[in-house]
Amino acid sequence: MARPRELIDCGDFVLRRWREREDFAAAFALIEESLEHLRPWETWVEAHDEENTRAFLARTGIRWQDGEVYNYAVVLPDGTLAGMGQAYRAAHPRGARLGYWLHPAATGRGIATRAAAALAREMFALPDVEFVEIAHDSANTSSAAVPRRLGFTEIRRGRAAPPVPPAGSGTEVVWRLERAEWADRPESR
Repeated sequence: MARPRELIDCGDFVLRRWREREDFAAAFALIEESLEHLRPWETWVEAHDEENTRAFLARTGIRWQDGEVYNYAVVLPDGTLAGMGQAYRAAHPRGARLGYWLHPAATGRGIATRAAAALAREMFALPDVEFVEIAHDSANTSSAAVPRRLGFTEIRRGRAAPPVPPAGSGTEVVWRLERAEWADRPESR
């Protein structure tokens, strides 16, 4: 089974596959320091604790091997974790979805956009992926900026699956980029 690379160099940061044992303390601290930044948009933060962080890291290895979800740490040159990114299979068998979030100190520097571009490139390198999607709540304008910058097309708006995040509108926006569109872009190389 083809899989994306475990280490993706993005210039001033890397995307690195999570390591279950070695990354626990840093992952837990990253989430702890980002809770208030994430709370409006991510319902999972309410259950954040050491046990859930350990369980997340344990699942990442299994899901990677199964080809379900590819979770990455966003790592700065000094080794500091700046966020998380993931790529996973969409409901359609030929599609993939991307997700991302950053520590508040890492926002506003283009990291999320470049990480999403790198994840899209990795997914389009897989032979069976024909499109990549990004979904977010319509009220989350920061998340909306990423697919817009990368040339994704908004394909639908609809009721978001529960639970709706605290600052959410309850409307999910889905953006899509087709393989053929991606091949014509400079960031695809």
